[in-house]
Amino acid sequence: MARILAAMSGGVDSAVATALLVQQGHEVVAAYMKNWVNEEGIPGECPWEQDIEDSLAVCRTLGIELRVIDLTVQYRERIVNYLLEGYRNGSTPNPDVLCNREMKFGVLLDYALEQGFSGVATGHYARREDVSPPTPDGETQSYILRGSDPNKDQSYFLALMRPEQAARALFPIGDLIKPEVRRLAGELRLPNAWKKDSQGICFIGQVKMSDFLSHYIPDNPGEIVDTQGRVLGTHRGLHLFTIGQRKGHHVASPREGIAYVVVGKDVRNNRLILGYEQPDSPGLYSTTATVGSICNARVPLPERVLAQPRYRAPAVPAECRYIDSQRVELCFDSPVRALAPGQVCAFYDASSPDRLLAGGFFETMA
Repeated sequence: MARILAAMSGGVDSAVATALLVQQGHEVVAAYMKNWVNEEGIPGECPWEQDIEDSLAVCRTLGIELRVIDLTVQYRERIVNYLLEGYRNGSTPNPDVLCNREMKFGVLLDYALEQGFSGVATGHYARREDVSPPTPDGETQSYILRGSDPNKDQSYFLALMRPEQAARALFPIGDLIKPEVRRLAGELRLPNAWKKDSQGICFIGQVKMSDFLSHYIPDNPGEIVDTQGRVLGTHRGLHLFTIGQRKGHHVASPREGIAYVVVGKDVRNNRLILGYEQPDSPGLYSTTATVGSICNARVPLPERVLAQPRYRAPAVPAECRYIDSQRVELCFDSPVRALAPGQVCAFYDASSPDRLLAGGFFETMA
């Protein structure tokens, strides 16, 4: 049996994951990461105090220790600053994906190893596959797999994790579907068995992203134009929009039944570009893309991959060619909608579609 640090959020998934480890006879200590305290008056709810209470109640039921670890400084440095800088530069960052590499399996895993734990467990709907042989220094070689529940699979959010982090990660509920997790929580009499799932960004709770961004990034009004450069209106700031966005630009389409959609950002001239929601709209669909800062790949990516551009989006077949050691060019078998610089691309094995191979950031597309 192993000594495991279980990351607990106050929700039912991490609670059941922790309970299963206890049932299996492991020595388990729970850890609540205190990530964000809304002390700056941003509208919305950051329920960290209630989450700690819920986590503590679960730990009392299971008879284990809960450690509250204050990581607010590290979150500000590694996640919040990344998020704000991305939006300022006109890209589309994904803090949830970076959070797993930098925080749960970064700072928290470092803490766990320093404290004598063998790894960190989370409530992700994902699985781990260990392969032989181990590395020359005895380290386990591991792949991350999609979770068994296709409606809850969260492997996309683990795409940027490094191989050594994957080898120390445990996903106790990865083989379960959500209704089974709820059922187990009830059978185990966990006090948060019927608590609603959190829908917030990883560190700002129920605060709207637009309110969060507006607090830190001042309005920078500019023109809204169509793909021909004709002025259609004005916007408050490019950081409030992303490629493929259908609402919020407040420009009515002159074509009945065909809406305007964001197809580009002209950062240099501070212009938001709208096109029509149709396959031939310039900028809306891409047949090629470059992806940089490749992470997690234990071996070079193969010539054929499945590329997933967003959570909940399908993984699409693509040809993959290396430009240099950290950048690849993708040629999609069919056009992909609404790719944006800064978005995370997760690569899966075309011959074994559940196997996550690597992750990177979209840089350019055409």
